[in-house]
Formats: sequence, C-alpha cells, structure tokens
Amino acid sequence: MPDPFATAELRERVLTAWSASPARFREDANAEEDLVRGGYRDRLLVELAQNAADAAVRAGVPGRLRLELTDGPDGEVLRAANTGAPLDAAGVEGLATLRASAKRDQPGSVGRFGVGFAAVLAVSDEPAVVSTSGGVRFSAAGTRAEALTVPVLAEEVARRDGGVPVLRLPWPAGGAPPPGFDTEVVLPLRAGTRGPVRTALDALAPELLLALPGLAEIEVVAGGRRTLSCARDGDTARLTDAGRTTTWRLAERSGELPPDLDRAVEERDRRTFTVTWAVPLDDDGSPAPLPLPQAVHAPTPSDEPLSLPVRLLAPFPLGPDRRHVLPGPVTDALVDAAADAYADLVGGLADGRVGGEAVLALVPRVGLAGGELDAALGTAVLGRLRATDWLPVAAAPADRQPADRAAVLAEPTPERVAALAEVVPGLLPDAWSRRPAAPALAALGVRRVDTAEVADAVTGIDRPAAWWAQLYAALDGAPREELGALPVPLADGRTAPGPAGVLLPEPGLPVAALAPLRLRLADPAVAGPPAARRLLERLGARPATAAQVLADPAVRAAVEASVDAAEEIDGDPGPLADAVLALVAAASPAPGELAWLADLALPDAAGGWAPAGELLLPGSPFAEVVQPGALGVLDPGTATAHDPAVLRAVGVLDSFAVVRAEDPEDLDVDGVEDWLDAVLDRLPPGPPPLWPPVVAVRDLELVTDWARALPMLAALPAEARADVPLGDTVVPGYLRWWLRTHPVLGGRRPDRLRAPGSTELQGLYEPAQAPPDVLELLAPAATVADVLADPEAAAELLERLGDPGRTVRTDVLRTVYARLAGALDGLDVPPPVGVRVAPDRVADPRREPVLVLDVPWLYPLVTAALVPAGGAPGPVADLLDLPLAGEEVSAAVDAPPTRVLRWADLPGAALAAARLGVPELTGRVAVHDRLTAGGRPIPWWPGDDGVDHIDGSPAALGRALAWRAGAWPLRQALAEAFAEPDRADALAAEDGV
Repeated sequence: MPDPFATAELRERVLTAWSASPARFREDANAEEDLVRGGYRDRLLVELAQNAADAAVRAGVPGRLRLELTDGPDGEVLRAANTGAPLDAAGVEGLATLRASAKRDQPGSVGRFGVGFAAVLAVSDEPAVVSTSGGVRFSAAGTRAEALTVPVLAEEVARRDGGVPVLRLPWPAGGAPPPGFDTEVVLPLRAGTRGPVRTALDALAPELLLALPGLAEIEVVAGGRRTLSCARDGDTARLTDAGRTTTWRLAERSGELPPDLDRAVEERDRRTFTVTWAVPLDDDGSPAPLPLPQAVHAPTPSDEPLSLPVRLLAPFPLGPDRRHVLPGPVTDALVDAAADAYADLVGGLADGRVGGEAVLALVPRVGLAGGELDAALGTAVLGRLRATDWLPVAAAPADRQPADRAAVLAEPTPERVAALAEVVPGLLPDAWSRRPAAPALAALGVRRVDTAEVADAVTGIDRPAAWWAQLYAALDGAPREELGALPVPLADGRTAPGPAGVLLPEPGLPVAALAPLRLRLADPAVAGPPAARRLLERLGARPATAAQVLADPAVRAAVEASVDAAEEIDGDPGPLADAVLALVAAASPAPGELAWLADLALPDAAGGWAPAGELLLPGSPFAEVVQPGALGVLDPGTATAHDPAVLRAVGVLDSFAVVRAEDPEDLDVDGVEDWLDAVLDRLPPGPPPLWPPVVAVRDLELVTDWARALPMLAALPAEARADVPLGDTVVPGYLRWWLRTHPVLGGRRPDRLRAPGSTELQGLYEPAQAPPDVLELLAPAATVADVLADPEAAAELLERLGDPGRTVRTDVLRTVYARLAGALDGLDVPPPVGVRVAPDRVADPRREPVLVLDVPWLYPLVTAALVPAGGAPGPVADLLDLPLAGEEVSAAVDAPPTRVLRWADLPGAALAAARLGVPELTGRVAVHDRLTAGGRPIPWWPGDDGVDHIDGSPAALGRALAWRAGAWPLRQALAEAFAEPDRADALAAEDGV
C-alpha cells in the first residue's frame, strides 16, 4: 500500500526510541492515558469540529463538517468529513506526536497543543484519517503487536493489560473522503460507545460554531439529518439548528499580548487574541440570559465555572489537564480585555432600545463567583460597567451615564420617575428602576434615593402647580414618615415646608379672595387629582371647606386683631374684611354661631372702623328700638355691596344678636352675674352640675321701645328662648330671665304678673297682656308652683299674701304658707307685716293675736286668728315668726269619762278598720256625756295614756281615731262609718267602686 506520509519511518523512530528507553514507552502510554481519561474524555465532537475549523482556516474556505453515524462491516462507525486543507506529512507527524502541534505557526487556528486528536481514543481503538492527499490509520492491536516484538516492552504491555499508546504508531490507510469533502476521520466504535456517541450527536448545539469561526456548518446524520450553521454579520450571529434560527449578540475585543509575558514556548509566537462574548436575543431583540452556571470557553468548553449568563470565548492558557485555566499575566491580560468587551456588549444592548433594561440581567451579582477566574472576571466586568457611560437618563433618553452618577428611586413607580426625572440628577427611567433590577443596580453601586431624599430634592425648586400635583399623586402610598418635609405651594405664592396643617381647598372655597388672611391654603391645582389629595391628607393636610377654613385659628386671630390693626397708622383692614366676608358667604354660618366674627373690623357710617357686632344695618327695624347713638351704623356702601345674610352672620345688627358660650361666665351680656345667682338659688343643695353650652342675647339694656322689641325677641331662634337643663333642674335661660325681671311689659315685670288663663293665682296677680308669642317667651307664672320655683318670686308672693287688697282662693290658702316655707327654707326672708288668715282677710300680728294651729284638738279653745299650716305648722310658724297654738294654749279634760269602751266594740268599727286598712281596731276610748277642757266644751281630746276622750259624736270618734292612726285626711270617712253603722255593707260596697 502506498505510504505518502512515510509512516514506516515514523514507526521505526518511535519503536527505536522505545527499545532504547522503555521508560519513554511508559511515558507515552501514561500521557495518552491521562489525556483520554482526563482533559479529552468527553471532547470527541468538539475536537473533531475544531480540527475541521482549523483545516478550513488553513485552506481559506468556508468550513463544513459532516458527522455521520453508520454501520460498517465490522460494526458501527462514526465518520467526520470536513472541507479544508487536506492531510499532509506535518499533520500526520502532529497526530502521532504528543504535545507537538503542527498548527503552532498557523494564524487563526483553534487547536494549539497537539493533543486534541487523543479524544478519538475515548470511543475507538482503530481511528483513521483519509484525505484527498492520502490516508493514515492508528491501531491499538497493531501497536500492541509491534511492542510485543520488543522484549524489553513486553513486560510493560502485560502490566498494562495490553494497553499501549495508540497514536504513536501510524500506518498508511486506503480510502478517500466522501465527495465534496477533503478529509474524513473514520472511527470504528468500540463496543458500548454507540449510546454515548449518539447522545453527544443529539446534544450537539450550534453554539459550538461561535468558538470556531472557521467552521460555517455542521451536518449531523444519526437516525435523521440536521444542519447546524452560523452566519455572522457584524456584531450578530445567526445560529441555525434544523431550520430553527436564534440570533446572538456578539462583542469582541482583539489585540496582541505583550512579548515579554511569561508563556509556554509553543505559544510564544501566537500573541494575537480575540475575546468574544455572546448572548442570545429574544424575538424583541432583548438579551435572553443563559442558564447558570456557564463555563468559560477557551475557546472550546473548559471546566472553569462562569457566573455570567453569557458565552465567553477567549484563548486562556490551559493547564496540563486541558480543563482549567492557568493563572498568570496572560490570563490577567485576557480578563482585562474580556471586561472591556463585556462593557461593549452591555452598552450595545442597552443603547437606545425599548426594553433595553433587560440588559441588567447580564450585570454580575456580587458574591456569586464559582472560582478564581470567575471572581476575577466578575470584578473586572463590574469595574468597567461602573465606569462606562451606558446607563440611560430618564430626563434625557438619548444621554448615557456611568453608574456612579446614576440614581434609582427606592420605591419606584412610573409616575414617580416621570415626576422626578428632571429633579433627581441621573435618575434612571422607570423600566430600569423596577424591583427585579435592584440586585444589578446594587452591584453597580447605583445610588438609591429614598423617599425622604425625594422631599429634600424638591425643596426650593420652582415648578408649576400641575407638576406638584403630578408628584403628589405619584408619591401616594409612599411611607408617610419620610415625607413630612414635602413642600406644598400655597395659593398666595408662598410654600409650606410640609403638608401638616396645610388646608386643601374644597369646591366652592373663594381661594382668590382669601390671600389677606395669610392662611396655609394650598394652591387648588396641587390637590386636584384624588391621589394627590389623598397623599396630602395622609401627611396631615386638612380638607378645607369654607366652614373649615372659617374655623381655622388663624382666621379667628386675624378677625380678633382687626380693630387694633385699623388703629395703626398704616393699617388697612379692608382687604381682610373682604376676605372674611367672602369666606362667610361661602360657609353660610348662622348669625351668632361664630360669635368671634362680631370682632371683624368694618367701616362705619362716620368713616371709621368698628367691630361688626357694634354696627347696625342701615334702615333695620332694630335701629328703631334701641337708644340712638348707642351703636354705630355700618357704612352704606359696604351694606349695599354684601348680602345682608352675610353681614348678619358676622354680627352686623338688624335684630338682637344671639351670643353663645361654653361657659356662662364667658358671656358678655347685661346682668349675667345676677342671672347666675338666680340660677344657683333654684338648684338643690350640693355641688352645682356642669353647664351645657349656653345662649344669650345682647344689648337688651339698650332697648327703649319694648312694645316693638318684644315681638323681635320672640322671633329669635328657639335656642335663644330655651330654658337650661342643669342636672334634674330646669332653669330659665338668660333671655327669659332678663325679660321677666325687667319692666318690659307695659312698664311691669312679667314675673309680677300671671298667665292670662291662670285661675290658681287669681286675686294675687294681674294677668299679663301681650301677643301669644310674646307670652310664650315671657312665660308668666300660671300656678303657685311656677312662682315658688324662683326664690325671689316666692319671697314676693309672701308679701302679696299679706296685702289686704288682694284675695286668695280657699284651696290655695290651705297649703300656700306650707309650700312657701319649703321654697324659702334656708333663705333669709323677713316675716311679712300681714298674714293671710282667710281668703279675704289679712291679720296684723302686731295688732291682734295670730297663731299657727299645730294640733286640731286645740281649735275650740283658741280665740286668736289662725293661719292655715298646710301640714307644716312648725316651718310656717318659723316663716311667719308666729307662735304655735300648742305653745299658747294649755288645758286638760275636766272630768272622768262616763264609760270606757274598746274601739272594736263600737258600732261601725269594722268598716272603720277596713277604711284604715287594718284587720281590727285596737285600744280603748273614753266616752263623756259632756266633754270639757278648761271649762269649755270640746268634741275630743287625746289622752296621755293612749285612751282618747270623746263626746260620743261620730265626728269626734272619726277625728280621734284618724289622729291616733296617723290618717288625719280620713277623719270624715271614719266619722261616716261610726255615724251610719247600719249602712256598713252599703258603704263598704261604695268603697269598692
């Protein structure tokens, strides 16, 4: 067989070397075994593709590789046919020589160690390479046979169980590559390797072509046919796998390593390098990060982990295991170049694209490095990304900035970013600020702007109200404790340093007219959007209806100081007055509801300024019932310019002014101290109860025409006329008390008159004459109880009872003195000159004896005038300063009784007992034919021994029994029972009705 590559010579040299030095045989065997079991154990397809790519580069043609799994006469065969430079003698020598690559001086080649072909031994013991220039094969069996011919090697072969260095002895091979190809590697598969080979073929991905720029296409034929291809166009590559295409973005940096770097001899002349980063793109052109962990490709896959979700292709120097990168200056230089290229990749993907924020997924995460090289790459990449202008600026979409000038909101929303883009320098767009981007931005060191810093950033800036409204709406939902210093533009042009206490105008509030009040009233436009208003209220701003603004302490303070301000040299309370009147017009408070409004300085008819509450409305009826000149008159121009209802609400008088107070002592009205004293006199002993809010009426002391004034007062609101509940006692309100105690009704005091329909007080009081509404207001007394409710009126009634010119109804006289004694108990009231002893008779104790009857049996013995005690003789005697009858009359029964009987034995006793509510009468009674005491006849007399004396009459029996039983009001009923004992059943029946 022809031997174009002089393989016989190669075999002879190797066998001679082995024979001369068996250790060399061992060396070659161990080295090949290490490669097969170590660095190249799973790199078969990669090495085949790498060789095909290098052949295409040498030939300067597009590389094509076909990997086909076929069935041969001796079993299954993997065939790898490629285009490019055919096999030559140097190539054969390189295949048969460990670590002495024939590609050392070939620029652009990927293989550079001369050991990659050893990967075929993982699946085949009889590899062959056929080319258009000839063929060569290797054989484990052939090498073993040759070695056994050398005695000194036989023992070593046996020790290795027949294992030999297969690729050291080449033989010529026949055959040719398939049409269209220049070279074919033929690998008869060792038993048991078909499965792994088929799996590797199925898993072969087009991404391998990124590391092999000389190879354009790989065709895989194994139970089917698929084509892998790579079409590069600038910084993109289109990878196709069986018709499915994926676009990858590339970033490359090429250069030349310094000649003085410490490198392996085999590589010293290969100083040029290219570092490539590649990442797939989705349908929108955004990066689709690769799953982690990745591996560094040097340029084909290594075991160096990579925590970046991209493909790195770089000619890093590899260690003897061909799996790991060697540290050193070359690696450091390539790491720097890789970092620059990575910044190019990220910047290019981020540049001006919608969705460019997806590139943040490519930013290294701190602390995720999987190895020393990975850590170095991550550190270098982060350093470049931090220093490179690639991050967008929200305020200027075309601009780019480095990470150290960028900022991101701690709580970003699209609205907040839009509002703050021109305020916070370097603020990233919204899409770059969202939560998923936070780890990347933190790794880059992008400044995080919290909400409190936002408040600081907007302090002092000048923006239209609509911008502030947009900002407030955007900040709705942010932590409120960080926004306390958020500025708020006010309606008068000032700026509040924070929302707390700011008033938010509600519809209808006359904002434009309120500037003189110097309120912290927000510009209406800033609180227009509901979200903006919601935020400001959450931060302490208050909704401001006209009524709420009117209740602001600052408004009250300005009103109360307005008269003093008018007296200053340059004082002009006019704008303040206009503002308050506009506010009152919008709020519509009732007259007197806000009493302090009466302090508002308004112009008077004399050209000066006076409190509104001291000015009369020109032409009002009220002006005609008070003393002329006692009150000022409102300037007519001001009266014409404003609604009379507004003027009344601020206290301008067109009727009596109603005033209110939480504490009655705060009322500034005539006689309020006397009213409080009168109220206290009406209350029962003990601590006074708490007062409710009170209402009064001003200027009553100024009235000169009560006939016209009283109907005006009767027309006031019901609260002005109402009585005041204090605990369980109801007392007259101020207005009613004042009117009742002053001569307002025809020159007479209403508390000295009676209600026109009253019969109980006839003869004692004259009826009041007035219209019904006025009488309802004045409430003249209708009963004795009405009079007695007022201690002063009760004392005056005591005097009236002693007036001979008056009369008293009999039923009233019976108890009136007893009721007066109760009403005036504890008060220092002098006794009257005259006392009423009969409805039409008054006695003068100074001129005739007058007694208070305290016990009924003395009545027949008394010759003096008697005052009805009403069941309270002691208190009545004290009230009138009169003696009791029992103190003045002394007597005893003159003779013993005729007989003594049991009460129960008396005819009618059963009915009497029933009427007393007892089962039976007990005790005894002494009956006299003629009963006398002190020589005078009497009907009955109580005995000291419990035996009453009677003259035998039913009336005497009834009185004695009633007094003894403590049932004096039943004396007539008991007398009837004794008077008609034969009618007991009929009378009992009547009692049951």
